Amino acid sequence: RLIMIQVSESAAKKIQSLKVEDKASPDAFLRVFVKRGGCSGFSYKMEFDTQIKDGDKAFDQNGAKVVVDGQSLLFLLGMTLD
Repeated sequence: RLIMIQVSESAAKKIQSLKVEDKASPDAFLRVFVKRGGCSGFSYKMEFDTQIKDGDKAFDQNGAKVVVDGQSLLFLLGMTLD
């Protein structure tokens, strides 16, 4: 199975600790997305979310769940969160 977004072990641990720090729901996952803006014309954003939307792709690795919307996925393919 091809994994389009990698989550390192250290990133997964950091995601879990940030989730606790932010008092996010235990069901929350990290949503990663791209918005227009920033120096290169795009900026990368991350936030905790609990709602899966149509077109979202979910990646579970090292105990962390990361979700990306279909449009952002085009810019994030092959990314490693570390």
